[in-house]
Amino acid sequence: MLITTADLEKNLNNPELLLIDTRSYKEYFEGHIPGAINLDLFAFHWIDTSKQGIDAFNIQTQKILSFVGVTSEKKVVFYDDISGMLAARGVWLLMYFSHPRVLMLDGGIKKWKNENLPLETKSNQYKPSKFSGKINTELIAGFEFIKENLNYLKIIDARTKEEYNGSVVRAARGGHIPNSINIDWNYNINDDGTMKKDEDLFKLYNIPKDIPIVTYCQGAYRAANTFLALKKIGFKNVKVYLGSWGEWGNNLELPVV
Repeated sequence: MLITTADLEKNLNNPELLLIDTRSYKEYFEGHIPGAINLDLFAFHWIDTSKQGIDAFNIQTQKILSFVGVTSEKKVVFYDDISGMLAARGVWLLMYFSHPRVLMLDGGIKKWKNENLPLETKSNQYKPSKFSGKINTELIAGFEFIKENLNYLKIIDARTKEEYNGSVVRAARGGHIPNSINIDWNYNINDDGTMKKDEDLFKLYNIPKDIPIVTYCQGAYRAANTFLALKKIGFKNVKVYLGSWGEWGNNLELPVV
């Protein structure tokens, strides 16, 4: 799920490459990797995981991926500042739609710049497609699924410890989902912005591999990064809670610790 800066540089002229800069347009405008298009993924929060809500999410996401030109033949690479949450969200989205060739630039544009690799400032145009992937329901969780399986799941809260313990409140209520453990997603990343090596991630996520896992944060961006970290080291049964705390913390009928 990761591509190095060296391998990406070799592929920049590959007609099958679709390179997506997930940062803000301002950051993109100030300098991006040659050939990249801009898709600010932070603009697409989703906090309704009822059946109707997920159906609508699927439709919207399919339209967005079509607009930016994703096809089954394309090798899609997402990047942001580092091996971060925005690029991870993009990778998770395409995995959710069963896309066979999707990667995150390891180290992001921070590593790219540190290696003095080429940049450009011109905006690249979208080449819309008609994307239709096969949804993989094994990679997504809604609030009802979590509520019904609280004692069965291993739930990983990828937020800060302050959000987890309720001293920072970003919804109607502070705190965390019952039985969840707190492992801040920042621990997935090295100082240079790359994803940590497998042995370090194994130490961080000292969890039996046969237990079903759900990751969440505030809006399922940091949770997507943790999802990728777990998949990287071989965990099979991992879901992202799409609504995350933005939904759970605002639903007064759901239990909170």
